Amino acid sequence: MTFLGLDLGTSGIKAMLIDSDGAILGEVSTPLSVSRPHHGWSEKNPADWIAACSSAVAALSARNKAAFARLSGIGLSGHMHGATLLDNADRVLRPCILWNDTRSHAEAAALDADPRFRAITGNIVFPGFTAPKLVWVKHNEPEIFAKVATVLLPKDYLRLWLTGEHVSDMSDSAGTSWLDTGKRAWSDELLAASGMERAQMPRLVEGTAVSGRLRPALASEWGVSPGVVVAGGAGDNAASACGMGTVRAGSAFVSLGTSGVLFAANDTYLPRPESAVHAFCHAVPGTWHQMGVILSATDALNWHAGITGLTSAELTAELGQPLRAPTGVTFLPYLSGERTPHNDAAIRGAFIGLAHESDRAALTQAVLEGVGFAIRDNLEALRLAGTELSRVTAVGGGARSHYWLSLIATILGIPVDLPAAGDFGAAFGAARLGLIAATDADPLAVLTPPAIAETFEPQTALAEPFAAAYRRYRALYPALGKLA
Repeated sequence: MTFLGLDLGTSGIKAMLIDSDGAILGEVSTPLSVSRPHHGWSEKNPADWIAACSSAVAALSARNKAAFARLSGIGLSGHMHGATLLDNADRVLRPCILWNDTRSHAEAAALDADPRFRAITGNIVFPGFTAPKLVWVKHNEPEIFAKVATVLLPKDYLRLWLTGEHVSDMSDSAGTSWLDTGKRAWSDELLAASGMERAQMPRLVEGTAVSGRLRPALASEWGVSPGVVVAGGAGDNAASACGMGTVRAGSAFVSLGTSGVLFAANDTYLPRPESAVHAFCHAVPGTWHQMGVILSATDALNWHAGITGLTSAELTAELGQPLRAPTGVTFLPYLSGERTPHNDAAIRGAFIGLAHESDRAALTQAVLEGVGFAIRDNLEALRLAGTELSRVTAVGGGARSHYWLSLIATILGIPVDLPAAGDFGAAFGAARLGLIAATDADPLAVLTPPAIAETFEPQTALAEPFAAAYRRYRALYPALGKLA
């Protein structure tokens, strides 16, 4: 038997095939673009997801024909919070409003002022979440709002195409501001407060459960047996946690992707919304997780690369080794606002402390440091929420930079582990969930952590210079707010 993981990312979709032992047999990525028609907007046509997924699966199948023909289970992962609006015939009513779209900041603030939202969901209502998006549509596109029959999260639109079912999982749904996170069920009270109804929500399943089966027409097109199971799956970070084996209490990872995440697994529900830490359901039944999120991690480095005309790899290679002391140039990575700990959709980034001697390498260093300091903000927020971390495992494209990992270990003051060669991200985690759903395997037996290739220890000689630089960074946020 083989198992397919589909990870719908912001900038691309990845299809990965694994066997019953979890060995990766093949993977294919297909790029996606994002539309930004207005300041603060971020949208995508869901039809493009289907086209990209079809292309990725066709390429993966062509490269692994015999293995793909033994497909037994599919798991789904995707970027969270997106609002995919469908009419009563499952036709898409408008482009999906994505997770990093901040147009609904006023609607989010209004919902967050209702104490029921934090009390029931365990989270601040952030502008990127799904509920305020629907309120925005109600206020600004009433003719569309009136036709909304179903709201699906991005990966769940892929599920609809795969199975014909309207289903979501607990981890992804926890990011809508409509889920009673402790009870793992939709809240009729919060839906009504947003002008929505339970009938417009998909059915909920656990991430390891069967959500449906591959449509016969697709099974025939793909050349696989009918009845292939599709698992509930997970939001991208919970799926990455499944890929990393971060499912047991006390385990944690730092993700350096488009956004940045500090993720800690919990065996109990630990909400602390005032810290701006997310308290979400995990993909494994009876588990939860806490998560601090920054909106621009590798996105900040890619922005800098676009300005300089070099690749991100070329920029980080220019820094060399070993770790450099801070130069006095500070970068605030708030290119599209910030989530944890500031919950500020309007704030924007800045370079502070530029001088004649501030060359390209100094700016690159400042960008990496700024992201590291933002992750340190998340560590402090997790501490306020009652979670203390002793080490983290690195995942995401930014983890290819050993300089960045050494920097983050020093800024956080804890070791950072780098897994052995392999891809242990969201697509791998999704494939593991597909395996569990198809075989009824024990989740904890399947979702094991990878071997560690290298550990980056904090550089004690630079601890105080970076602590001082972090204090400067922290002091700049309120000053920048006055200028915004």
